[in-house]
Amino acid sequence: MENNAPIFQRPSRWKISGLFILIALACLPFADLTINTFDPMAELDRLFSGLLSPSLYPIESPIDALLQTVAFAILGVSSGSVIGFSLAQIFHFRLVRTICALIRAVHELFWALIFLQIFGLHPLTGLLAIGLPYTATFAKVYAEILEEGDRRAFDTIRHSSSFTSAFFYARLPDLWQHFIAYTSYRLECGLRSSTILGFIGLPTLGYYLSSAFLEGQYSEVWALLILFYLLIASIKYWVRPKLLPVYLLISPFIIANDSHISFDNVHRFFTQDIIPLPIRNGQGISELWLWFYNLFINEALPGIVNSLVLTQLALILTGFITLVWFPLISKLFFARFARSIGHFFLVVMRSTPEYILAFILLTLWGPSMLPAIIALALHNGAIIAHLMGHYSDALPLRLDATKGLNRYAYEVVPRIYGQFMAFLFYRWEIILRESAILGILGITTLGFYIDSAIQDIRLDRAMVLIIITALLNVCIDTISRHIRSRLRLSMGPEIISK
Repeated sequence: MENNAPIFQRPSRWKISGLFILIALACLPFADLTINTFDPMAELDRLFSGLLSPSLYPIESPIDALLQTVAFAILGVSSGSVIGFSLAQIFHFRLVRTICALIRAVHELFWALIFLQIFGLHPLTGLLAIGLPYTATFAKVYAEILEEGDRRAFDTIRHSSSFTSAFFYARLPDLWQHFIAYTSYRLECGLRSSTILGFIGLPTLGYYLSSAFLEGQYSEVWALLILFYLLIASIKYWVRPKLLPVYLLISPFIIANDSHISFDNVHRFFTQDIIPLPIRNGQGISELWLWFYNLFINEALPGIVNSLVLTQLALILTGFITLVWFPLISKLFFARFARSIGHFFLVVMRSTPEYILAFILLTLWGPSMLPAIIALALHNGAIIAHLMGHYSDALPLRLDATKGLNRYAYEVVPRIYGQFMAFLFYRWEIILRESAILGILGITTLGFYIDSAIQDIRLDRAMVLIIITALLNVCIDTISRHIRSRLRLSMGPEIISK
C-alpha cells in the first residue's frame, strides 16, 4: 500500500496522533510555561528596533568570524561524510549501529564541552565536535539510502563481478544524487552547528552573537543574523564541486590559532577527571552505588522528566505548525509570488538554529520551558513544512477538485498525513537531543545538570549524565522507528536525502 493512500484506510494513524496529543496534554501540568521578565514587550520592542538599523561596525573582524564558521563546517562535514560513507557499508552489524547510535545521540554542543576540557580552544575541539556526531549521522542516513534504493541491477551484476565493481557501477550511480542532496543539507546543518559553537568560546559567528545579545546590542545582533541568513541562502552559489578541494585546502589555515594541546590535560581527563569520585578515592562498590544513586535521583531523574515533558510538548506543537505552514509553499494553495514569500519565511525559520531562537526568547521572556518549546517547534516545524510543501506538489488532483479550506481538509491533508507522521517521528529523537542542550541556557533539562557539573569541574558526574542522555535518545529513536515500522511509514531515498 502506498504512503499517500487515504488516511481513513489506516485508522491507527489517527489513534497514534490522538494518543500523542493526550500525552502532551497530560504533560502540561508539569511544564513551566511562565514568563519571568518584568516587561517582555519593551524588550521585544528594543529587539525589533535593532532590525531597523543593523550594523557590523562595532564588531571586531566579522568577516573572520564568518570564514571561521564556514571553515569549521566544511572540515567537519567533509570528514564526517567520508568516514560515514565507509561505515554505511558495514552498518548492518549490530555493534556498528549501536556505537553510531550512541555517538549521534550526544549533541555536538555536548561533544564540544567534552573536547573543550581535553583540548581547550584548540581548533580540534570544533572539528571533533562537528565531525564525530556527523560521522555517525552520515553512516545511518547513507545506510538508509542504500537500503531504500533499488537493488535489482546490483543483484544482477553481483553474480558475475566483485562486490566493489557491482557497487560502483550498479548502486552508486543510481543513488549518487541522493547522497549529494543529503550531504548538501548536512552542510547547511554544519553551518548552524559551527555558529552555535561560538557560544562556548570558539571564534565563529555565535561568539559575537552571544556577546551582542548579553550586552543588548540588537543592531549588532540583526547584522550578524542577516549575515548568517545570507550565508545559508547563498550555499548553492558558493558550494561548487570544483571549489570544494580549494575550500578544504585553505580551511585548516583559517581555523588555525596559537593554542596548544596539553597532553597532561589529555592524560588527566582520561585517568582522573572522568573516573567516578568513589573509585578515585579507593572506596568500595557500596559507596560507588550511593554516589550514582544520589546523582540519578537528584539530577538525572528530574532532567529526564523535564526533557521528556519539553520534548512531547514541542513535538505536538511542531506538528500543528507544520500543518499550518506547509501550504505557504504548495502549488495547490498559492500562486508563485505568494509561495516566494512563504519560501523566504520558512528559510529564515529553519535556518535559524533552535539554540539561537531559544536564546532570543529567553532574553525576552526569562528562563522557563516556554522559550524552549516555542524555539524547537518553530525550527522543526519550518523544516517539516518545507518538506511537506514540496511533497504535496506531486499530488494529482481532479479537475473538479474543491478549493480553499475544503481542498486542504478533504483533499490534501488526508493524502499526505502518512508522510507527515513519518517526518514528525523522524524528528522526534532530534527534538529530544536539541531539548537537552537547551539546558545550557538555564532550562532544567538534562543539559542543565550536565553544564552545571562541567562548570563545577565535576566531569565524572557530567560524563554519567551525558551517557544517560545518549541512552534516552537511543530509546526514543528505537520507539520512533518501531512506530514508523508498525504504521508502514517509509521515508524513501528521495525523502531521506532531503
